[in-house]
Amino acid sequence: MNSKKTVVIGATTNPSRYAYIAANRLVEHGHDIVPIGIKKGKVAGKNILNDKPSIEGVDTVTLYVGPTNQEEYYDYVVKLKPNRVVFNPGTENQEFEKLLENENIEVIQACTLVMLSANTY
Repeated sequence: MNSKKTVVIGATTNPSRYAYIAANRLVEHGHDIVPIGIKKGKVAGKNILNDKPSIEGVDTVTLYVGPTNQEEYYDYVVKLKPNRVVFNPGTENQEFEKLLENENIEVIQACTLVMLSANTY
């Protein structure tokens, strides 16, 4: 299987949050994750990063941050040069999506968990 390096924005240590479940499911499916969030802690065996580190070879950015909190990530996500950005339910944001499309980054409005279980990730 092809491992896709995935940056999880909105990563959390809270097991009831979709970002937490997705991070674990991505790792179970053999993907390398870089969890980024506002609180310190671990998810899926990885430290949650509280800054915006430079990361090479990013395939996917999956968003678990609502539109009102996304603006601070616009430039960062563009700089990562991912192949695609997944806007999970509740994160849809036309302004951000247009910005990404202008940078030739694929925009997907979908649920990472559904994509993983349907083998379309």
